[in-house]
Amino acid sequence: MSKLRRQLSSNTSNVAEAKNLMEIKGKTGNLYESIAVIAKRANQINIALKEELHNKLEEFATHTDSLEEIHENKEQIEISRAYERMPNPALLATQEFMEEKVYYRKNEDKLFS
Repeated sequence: MSKLRRQLSSNTSNVAEAKNLMEIKGKTGNLYESIAVIAKRANQINIALKEELHNKLEEFATHTDSLEEIHENKEQIEISRAYERMPNPALLATQEFMEEKVYYRKNEDKLFS
């Protein structure tokens, strides 16, 4: 199991739960800023998981065009199902944000002054 999958699937539920907006807002002082941080982290997680999945499935790829040679590979199916069972990247990012495992910073440069 990859380092990323072990880290992310440790104790995160697959079910979306209601969150206290004041707690989310309290992390940055602005609800929309907090949501932007969560969204950017979710995108990072999604890209990493997608790359990892494609790398694992690349091992099973055949580079022939014949339909007769296409067959089901049980290992490939199990890998795909394992990734499907993983929590949504947005849920993972929200949990990381609430547990203060996400590093973010504000750009203090005044661009339009």
